[in-house]
Amino acid sequence: MSTSSLTSSLPQTPSSGIKALARFGFAAKGVVYIVVGTLAVMAATGTQGGKTADKEQALQTIQDLPFGRFLLGLVAFGLLGYVIWRLVQAFRDTEDKGSDAKGLARRLGYAGSGLLYTGLAYAAGRAAFSGGNADQGRGSTQQSLIAKLLDQSWGQWVLGAIALGIIGAGLYQIYRAYSGKFSKHVNSSGLPAEQQKIVYRTGQVGYTARGIVMAIIGYFFLQAAMQSNSKAAQGTEGAFDLLASMGPVVLAIVALGLMAYGVYMLVQAKYPVLRGV
Repeated sequence: MSTSSLTSSLPQTPSSGIKALARFGFAAKGVVYIVVGTLAVMAATGTQGGKTADKEQALQTIQDLPFGRFLLGLVAFGLLGYVIWRLVQAFRDTEDKGSDAKGLARRLGYAGSGLLYTGLAYAAGRAAFSGGNADQGRGSTQQSLIAKLLDQSWGQWVLGAIALGIIGAGLYQIYRAYSGKFSKHVNSSGLPAEQQKIVYRTGQVGYTARGIVMAIIGYFFLQAAMQSNSKAAQGTEGAFDLLASMGPVVLAIVALGLMAYGVYMLVQAKYPVLRGV
């Protein structure tokens, strides 16, 4: 038996398995953002009765496609892979952030980013295997959790801190877009110079749009904290509705930006830079 045959017959190492999960995760995340952006573009243009949607409704759209449950199962698996990769980044410190206060904060951010997708992965998996609606109960669950938080004497302060954190994260996405920091996670060196430029610009547009939507969501949460009103806290769909009130062109531009972010995630899935694994 040749050396190459022997190597190919050996089981994957844990690190190669984690890399595969991460790449699958980026792809699944990209698909979700492309669907969300597409639905928002349809809303802006009035095409086929399009309406703004959040990530859970994007899952429902995937579920309604031919072989939708199978596709949704793949998305669920991919999102789970993304969660695992983010936790690996946090606990194994793959980005070499260190254990000082700043480093721990960044690593906690990686964990938080991953955990935010656990609910989405669960919703996709539940719908794929049980056949239920992927977007069932999405709004009421969020509203209920926020209402319970606001019932506490310290609830407004905690929700306000969460809101400021979301706004800060949104602004940081925009900073990453124009500082170019986002590009270090994609290895596009093997692409022709013109394609590298296109990939870079796509990432800039995508991260900017994502930052805008996140900042608006943070603003809604801040209003909910200040008013002690859980109904004021809105998600992606609410952010789109606010943008639509500024005009269909504004909504379409941001929606196309989110589609660009989804495309960039697909590029990252193909050409990832995965450190420490």
